[in-house]
Amino acid sequence: MNAAPVWLFDLDNTLHDASHAAFAGISESMTDYIVEHLGLEVAAAAALRQHYWHRYGATLLGMVRHHGVRAAHFLEQTHRLPGLEERLRTCAHDRAALRRLPGRKYVLTNAPRCYAMRVLKRLRLARAFDGVMGIEDMAMFGELRPKPDGRMLRRVATRLKVAPSRCVLIEDTLAHQKAARRIGMRTVWMQRYLGGRYPGAIRSSATPVKRIEVRVRTCPNPAYVCAKIKSLQRLPRA
Repeated sequence: MNAAPVWLFDLDNTLHDASHAAFAGISESMTDYIVEHLGLEVAAAAALRQHYWHRYGATLLGMVRHHGVRAAHFLEQTHRLPGLEERLRTCAHDRAALRRLPGRKYVLTNAPRCYAMRVLKRLRLARAFDGVMGIEDMAMFGELRPKPDGRMLRRVATRLKVAPSRCVLIEDTLAHQKAARRIGMRTVWMQRYLGGRYPGAIRSSATPVKRIEVRVRTCPNPAYVCAKIKSLQRLPRA
């Protein structure tokens, strides 16, 4: 390829260690939201949160589609995350690696934009990107269609005025990469934080400490993954 690629970076567990900084708090906040708005017990609310996440790729979609929740309200309530900035961490060399990378660079995340900007500003990564697309920017035909929706990924390429084949998606989530590869994007599997997804305990005033574990698919060489990396410094020169 002669022209520089357009790089689409996931945020959580790709540009920073979200397992350490954010995932436990977001999961607890979403469970608390479901308890409050649907009147479920904590265990049932946690199970419903996980069910919607597995079915739709985002708990938010299940809440909007089945319970009439306003997306903006859900996102604001569940992503307040007091103390987030103090927990954020990433590799110190990532800023330099991003600066050296040729081509336009965007963040494409299923998280809300305000949360993404908090993370990027704290890690001093915001200036490395030409734009940030949060879940609010992934609406089509009046509905949110976050990753791994292939139609949304095509629309992203159209908005950026490039063919999907010019785009490279850097992600920790295989399902998103599979959808991207299906429409012709190239894919890079970020594996730095895979071993730490949803580790440790989630504390709730209503329940004792418990562990939340999510199995991560670890296919050695999925056909839809073009490259695997554990550092942004190892990004292929496309």
